[in-house]
Amino acid sequence: MEDLRLMERVADTTRTKITARGVQVYYGEKHALKDVDVDILDKTVTAFIGPSGCGKSTFLRCLNRMNDTVASARVSGTILLDGEDIYDRGVDPVQLRARVGMVFQKPNPFPKSIYENVAYGPRIHGLTRSKAELDAIVEASLRKAALWNEVKDRLADTGTGLSGGQQQRLCIARAVATHPEVLLMDEPCSALDPIATAQVEELIDELRAHFSVVIVTHSMQQAARVSQRTAFFHLGNLVEYGETGQVFTNPKDPRTESYITGRIG
Repeated sequence: MEDLRLMERVADTTRTKITARGVQVYYGEKHALKDVDVDILDKTVTAFIGPSGCGKSTFLRCLNRMNDTVASARVSGTILLDGEDIYDRGVDPVQLRARVGMVFQKPNPFPKSIYENVAYGPRIHGLTRSKAELDAIVEASLRKAALWNEVKDRLADTGTGLSGGQQQRLCIARAVATHPEVLLMDEPCSALDPIATAQVEELIDELRAHFSVVIVTHSMQQAARVSQRTAFFHLGNLVEYGETGQVFTNPKDPRTESYITGRIG
């Protein structure tokens, strides 16, 4: 029985969750992302690294169609979530973003209570049928975000009154409340102090038991600490993608080595 559970866990971590082929992104005339092919695995933390303006956040925003909100953006190629084309005309971007949650660089809680911040998504997506079910989702989401014990006695207080690190964990709770399959994080620690950063990094490691996590980070040390796979972007190209240890210690492309050793970027 134990062997079977282990085999299932191994199968889980090798299963492809998102497949991208030939992805190109233009902002007006600017060719921001060039012909990206990548397979993102389930129950795995994947880090996107590279210099500023290299395309890593642009590609991240392709994965839940956030680029749809940019008037000048054009996306081509194919991105599949569990084999389904997320850019198909029949796919509702709002429903897609419930399945592919996102946490932004700067904590952005709603100007509502802590409870309402987390309850908002399940309510608009019709995920609960009663107040008791909603209460249970709010508690479970705050527990997943390692925030429940800190806020359980003040759920009616405003979310914007929390510390920076707590606000970011509240945003993570809000993102996981809709039961997403993938969690995107765009430099989630860049506005946080070292203690809050360590808390969020520990949380990311716990969250991969439930989701495929994709994180954009400027910090190579952070990528090395939290991810199992790393993709290096440079000048709009996906230069290298593989196991994090291999990318950092034995990169295949000289541009990756130059970035990791500080010669470019």
